[in-house]
Amino acid sequence: MRIRDIVQEEESKKARKARRQRGKASVALCRSSKPDSKLGASNLASCKAQGLRARDTDKTQKKGDTRVSLDNIKAKSEKYGGWVSPTRAG
Repeated sequence: MRIRDIVQEEESKKARKARRQRGKASVALCRSSKPDSKLGASNLASCKAQGLRARDTDKTQKKGDTRVSLDNIKAKSEKYGGWVSPTRAG
């Protein structure tokens, strides 16, 4: 193996690793007019967690002392400074 081959192999490993690690969806993507069905599952979940897309679920969750339906509302998850618990809400 030549040094050039080793360097190219390392670069390709880094590129594969970067493709596997996804961050949060961009604000532009979340606010775009693309329907939910055209977004990937990871991006859609990220948009909902950031509070940029409305949730579509029949679940309810406590907000203070009252129980609030999460259907068709934009609510941030706790990870992004909101009140919706990601483990209990859809």
